Amino acid sequence: MMKPRLVCLLIAIVAPWPAVVYAQAVSAQDYPTPTPAMQAGIDTDNGRHFGDSPADPGPLAKGLSAALKPADIDAAVKKVADWELARRQPYFDGIWTNGVDYAGFMAASASTGDPKYRDAMLATAQKFDWQLRDHDAHPGADNQDIGQMYLELYLAQPKDKQDIHWIEPLRSGLDAVIDLKTVSARNTKIPWWWCDALFMAPPVWARMYTATGDHKYIDYIHTNWRLTYDQLYNKQEHLYARDATFVSKTEPNGKPVFWSRGEGWVMGGIARTVPYLPKDDPEIPFYIGQLKEMAARVAELQGPDGLWHAGMLDPKTFALPEISGSALMTFGIAWGINNGYLDAKTYRPVVEKAWKGMLGHIYADGRLGCIQQTGAEPAFYYPSSSYDYGIGGFMLAGAELKKMAAKK
Repeated sequence: MMKPRLVCLLIAIVAPWPAVVYAQAVSAQDYPTPTPAMQAGIDTDNGRHFGDSPADPGPLAKGLSAALKPADIDAAVKKVADWELARRQPYFDGIWTNGVDYAGFMAASASTGDPKYRDAMLATAQKFDWQLRDHDAHPGADNQDIGQMYLELYLAQPKDKQDIHWIEPLRSGLDAVIDLKTVSARNTKIPWWWCDALFMAPPVWARMYTATGDHKYIDYIHTNWRLTYDQLYNKQEHLYARDATFVSKTEPNGKPVFWSRGEGWVMGGIARTVPYLPKDDPEIPFYIGQLKEMAARVAELQGPDGLWHAGMLDPKTFALPEISGSALMTFGIAWGINNGYLDAKTYRPVVEKAWKGMLGHIYADGRLGCIQQTGAEPAFYYPSSSYDYGIGGFMLAGAELKKMAAKK
């Protein structure tokens, strides 16, 4: 079924570019409503306090500028971060959705200079006593994700004041994973068998190397990322399948299934991992090569509004833009530009357009909408849908864009 046509809010130019203040339409077309199964997933996510999807989210924000100027970027990031922190902090836990949010808050704090986001993360880590979710003895990638925040807090301390207790439970968990057999009679999957894991886990392992100096954590990344790459990376499309079950699946239009959030997980994972590898690591070209290929492909698939859809190759079926994937891809591309891996003349317009598009989905109260609920593939959702991992991706993108803005 198609939802009745939305009332469009046209872009209002009130000053010459780049000083643009605008409210962008949520959608200029009908969009498909979630199927009963999709709605059940939405209801579950809402009940678990990952976010929500109200029928009336209120008006879109006014007064946000799409200009890539530090103050303008800070204004957008803080608006969204403040809304998210106020609503989500009572429900913080160690699940992966929160872990991505925490990474975003750490980036937002460093970028904006506002310590309240970092302070909230420190309070959260202390509340959890630096433990992983469920005290998992052999944590999978989803449960390792929170370690990004733990390690960033730890590494930010002066060396003579670093408290090893902050990372001991995490290190024990990673060491236990190393000791596991990759394949057993009960588990025939590779450790990072779904592409999301490339954001959840490798950044943790790389930071643990930085914290301890033990190269076994780097070796684990290189071994297992290649396994995932060999199984899921499509060398013709230069995109990742979500997992092995999707390698041969197709969209309603007959094209292969490539999920925007999945591509974002990988590109964001590269940007979150490579900075913590040894500077002379011979495997760095392997990761940067993927980033270059993926950036070129997603740039070709960027929509007129600057965003990407849940089904990368089937935007007609998945009519709404999808912000979590768009934000993470924008973050990855911006990081590539800032570190000299991607050509600025080619890709800066891509991130500028994407940032402008994302700002058009911020509501007056700071809600960031058009974020697909959790799942394993493209799905339908609502313009108001706002979930923590998408907001974390947006904060990461904003922080990286501010670095770009400061360089120009």
